[in-house]
Order: sequence, then structure tokens, then C-alpha cells
Amino acid sequence: MAAGRVRKVLGRAVWGVRAYGFIAAMWIRSSWAYRASFWMMLAANFATTALDFVAIMLMFSQVDALGGFSLPEVAFLYGTACVAFGLADLILGTAERVGRRVRDGTMDVLLTRPVPVLSQVAADRFALRRLGRILQGTLVLGWALTRLELDWTAGRVALLVSMLLCGGVIFGCLFVVGGAFQFWAQDAAEVQNAFTYGGTTVLQYPPTVFGKELVRGVTFVVPLAFVNWLPALRLLGRDDPLGLPGWADLAAPAVALVCCLVAGLVWRAGLRAYRSTGN
Repeated sequence: MAAGRVRKVLGRAVWGVRAYGFIAAMWIRSSWAYRASFWMMLAANFATTALDFVAIMLMFSQVDALGGFSLPEVAFLYGTACVAFGLADLILGTAERVGRRVRDGTMDVLLTRPVPVLSQVAADRFALRRLGRILQGTLVLGWALTRLELDWTAGRVALLVSMLLCGGVIFGCLFVVGGAFQFWAQDAAEVQNAFTYGGTTVLQYPPTVFGKELVRGVTFVVPLAFVNWLPALRLLGRDDPLGLPGWADLAAPAVALVCCLVAGLVWRAGLRAYRSTGN
């Protein structure tokens, strides 16, 4: 019985991923029909996100360190936060449209299709132009890595890759939870943005510039610190302002898994709470 249930869940998950791919490919073909517009939007996305790093560079034109961190170290935090968030925004960013669909009744259309609703919501209006944020963050991260004098062992490389992937998963779970919350609130996209877009802005700066209450909040309440703060402190040889045990710096994969489980439960609860506009 248990084995059959596991196979059913895995089969549904595989079908959901395939359906996501089909829908995303449709929107990619649509965007490529107007290639000049696509490249202009990509460039605009790149330039808009680059302004955040320009602000950081302006700060360093007046100071030598920010919270005890040098420009390359802050650039490392900025790059890892941008890439992780960019991956989540590319794959799951449209989950913030749930509230709009609930209000205008188009959520009913998604429920009538033999495809997982989350796959449809996440792939709807898939915007390849969001690669601009990932590209810009990757360039800043690459520049930071050339300026940091680190001994790149296999373990350090694995930790860096884990930061980017697990950070993307954690941000993606926030998108899903925020989307599910809109089944009840119906107009809470800005609340979701406070944790997603606001969260990535916080992670672009060293934890030492914030009060310990905020650092505790993004560690134990909304676990954004596991996106880059904690593993980055280990890579950079910095002390943890909260004094957490050393294994916490390596806990991002476990935290990402827990976030996935929580996001799945919240999404299912949101779907069960949904009431059609015809009811």
C-alpha cells in the first residue's frame, strides 16, 4: 500500500514537471516571435537589477568596509543572493499571480485541467527575460571570486554550488507559500514581495549591518540566512554574529528540504480552502 502511494506521488510529480516544461516552452516560443522586444526586455531587466550593485559601489566610494566586510566580500553576498533569487524568480516567480486569478475567476480554468495546478501557475507567462537578473548576479559573483583570496578546495566549490541551488529552492518555497496565502487573502502579492524581493535585498548586505533581532528572524522564522549568509560566513572565514554551531553553515540542503515539505502542505491547504467564484 505504502509503495503504491509513493509510486503515485512520484508519477504525479514527474507529470507535473513535464507539464511545466510544455507550458514554459510554449511561452518561450511566444517570446521568441518578437526577438527585438525580448532582447530589449532582457537588457532592461539586467540594467534594473544592476542598479542595486551600483548603489553598493557608491557606498564603498565613501567607506573602506561595510559592517567589517570589504567590497569583494559584499559583492560575493550580492552575487549569490541574486543568482539564487533569480533562479527561483525564473521558475516560480509567477506564483504571485494567484491572488489575481482568484479574484477574476480564472483559477477555475486551471482546476478543470488534468495537470497539477502548481505547474500551471508556475509556468504561466514564463518570462525568459528574467535571465537578466541571473546573468547580472553571475557577473558580479564572478568578479568577486577573482578578488577574494580563497583556497578553493573541492569542499568549498561544493558549498558554493549548494548555496546557489539550495538558496533557489528556499526562495522558490517562499513564492509557493506566498501564492498559497493568497487563496485566503486574495490580494496579498505585496506581502509576498516583502519576503521574496525584500529578502534578497537584505541578503545582499552583510549580517553585521543589521540588528540581531532581524538576523534571528531571517534565521529561525523565515530561513533566508541559509541562502547565503551562513555558508558565506564559512567560506569567507567570518564569525557568525549569532554564535550558531558550525554544522549550521552546512544545513542549507536540509533546510531546503524542510521548506519544500512545508510549502507543499501549505499549497495543498490553500487549494482545499479555495472557493470558486461561482459558489
